[in-house]
Amino acid sequence: MDTIRIELYKPEYKEAFILLNTEWITRYFRLEESDVYTLNNIEEYILNKGGQIFLAIMNGKVVGCCALIAHPEDQTFEMAKMAVSPQAQGLGLGRKLGEALIQYAKERGIKRVFLEGNTRLESSIILYHKLGFEEVTVSNSVYERCNIMMVLDIE
Repeated sequence: MDTIRIELYKPEYKEAFILLNTEWITRYFRLEESDVYTLNNIEEYILNKGGQIFLAIMNGKVVGCCALIAHPEDQTFEMAKMAVSPQAQGLGLGRKLGEALIQYAKERGIKRVFLEGNTRLESSIILYHKLGFEEVTVSNSVYERCNIMMVLDIE
């Protein structure tokens, strides 16, 4: 039986986070300037601003991740950089990562989380709906590939 656990970021997971995200983005799109900046500045851009990174660990190996990124300039939080290794897809890791992120946000009094996506990635949009996200009008996206924006209001 594969053991799967969700852990918070540790420096030893940095390369896996970068690799997982680079793999999925380049499989479907291209790395954009914003991706490169985020992946090259994990501590400054995500962790030091009040965000967090969640990692799915299976049999001692990082097989999935996602980030909660604070945007203090407009008092919002973003769910971003969700990736699951192709070998681990179909095991519900995206849902486990999303639920861990939402629980973390709840515990910190965060009331709303948004995400930017692309409808070409149908399974991710289905997952976001299952997690409670609702589609809103796309605005101020930093990604060319973004054609859908969703928000989750946390009770």
